[in-house]
Order: sequence, then structure tokens, then C-alpha cells
Amino acid sequence: MMNKREAAIVSAYTGILIGSFSDMHEYCEKLLGTPIFTHQFPMLMDDIKSKSKDDFTSIVVELEHE
Repeated sequence: MMNKREAAIVSAYTGILIGSFSDMHEYCEKLLGTPIFTHQFPMLMDDIKSKSKDDFTSIVVELEHE
């Protein structure tokens, strides 16, 4: 199961919201080190994707054993 932080990372990296917008918003503000207004997201997406890549690629996928 994905936690809230991982959902925020995936949302930030892909641009497709999964989970809570407020969690993704908070993650992106911490990532960029500045407040972000919602209308700024489209122009910041390249920077957000670039800066979230390490977090995105470090997500560990655990396969469930049945």
C-alpha cells in the first residue's frame, strides 16, 4: 500500500493527482522551498518533475505474497 508521502511524490513527478491535493501541494512547496499558488503549478511542473525524480525513483515496491 502506498503512503501519503509516496502518493504526493508520484503526483508531483507524473502530474497526475493520486491521493490528496493538499499532501502533494505541501510536498511541492517543501521541494521548491517556496510557497506555491495553485495557478503556478502548470508553469512549475518541469521544475517539480526534475526535483522530485530522485524521490520518485527511490520508492520501493514491495510485492505481496499470497
